[in-house]
Amino acid sequence: MAENEWLNKDFYKVLGVSKDASAADVNKAYRKLARQYHPDLNKSKEAEEKFKDISEAYDVLNNKEQRQKYDAIRQFGMGGARFAGGSGQGGFSSTGFSDIFGSMFGDGTGDGSRVRFSTSGGGQPGMDDIFSMFGGGMPGGARGRTAYREPQRPERGEDRNSKITLTFRQAVKGATVSLSVDGRKFKTHVPAGVRDGQKIRLAGKGKPGANGGKAGDMFLELAVREDPKFSLRGHDIVMALPVSVGQAVAGAKVEAKDIDGELVTFKVPAGSSSGSEVRISGKGVPGRGGDLVGRIEIRVPSKPSVALKHKAKEFDAESGDFLDELGRER
Repeated sequence: MAENEWLNKDFYKVLGVSKDASAADVNKAYRKLARQYHPDLNKSKEAEEKFKDISEAYDVLNNKEQRQKYDAIRQFGMGGARFAGGSGQGGFSSTGFSDIFGSMFGDGTGDGSRVRFSTSGGGQPGMDDIFSMFGGGMPGGARGRTAYREPQRPERGEDRNSKITLTFRQAVKGATVSLSVDGRKFKTHVPAGVRDGQKIRLAGKGKPGANGGKAGDMFLELAVREDPKFSLRGHDIVMALPVSVGQAVAGAKVEAKDIDGELVTFKVPAGSSSGSEVRISGKGVPGRGGDLVGRIEIRVPSKPSVALKHKAKEFDAESGDFLDELGRER
């Protein structure tokens, strides 16, 4: 906005702050109004015009030097100072003028003489003379003018992409991990039950915004290492459960270690076959209602004795038609 238009604009009223408002008060008022009238949030035509007015007011009041100029020019325009002509005409003198501008330019010229302004036709000083004190003039004047600058809109920062590798146990149980962005370290929590290749969003951890805009987000891609003993199926943790022929045939209570290394007991029903599953309720992914699943694997000795071989043949003989049923399945 050109400085000559300042006389017709009450920037304090536009932002809803007092004339002695601090810089922090001005910033706070601007952010509140910007959220209400920003064109990205409020699509009405009135909001667009209102946002322009708010931005213009903020550009001036948020700049110390510009604010001093604005206050001085506004006071002059409202008759806040009386002027006496330098040659005894019209009521203009540097004494009255210094009431407004003294704090910015001093009370005189440094040699005891008073500040003088040229006038056109011997009357009141022209606005060119007033604006020339600030390094600019009225439109078309010899000294030029301050060009209008479109207020910059807040811009959201760009998103970031990052990767992290977890152990299988960290993925199942959840974990707190340390990350680094632009040399700054921070910690974040990875929830229980995440999968390999899954992405989680970390709000506000992307690149900074511009002109007061919000920071972008970070999208963290997870790589989960395989575990030789455990796997994840839904919210269940699945593990192999080796048993002997006798345990499978007669049924048994079989102890094993869970993912935390703690002993748990599976109840293997009589007549279980390899591939059958037994469960311990509530021992799956924490908070998700999953189970710990034991998948039965019947194992036999790799080098059975002669006596054991003989008993195995007796076992088959006692099984009746079982061998014939197996044959038909094959």
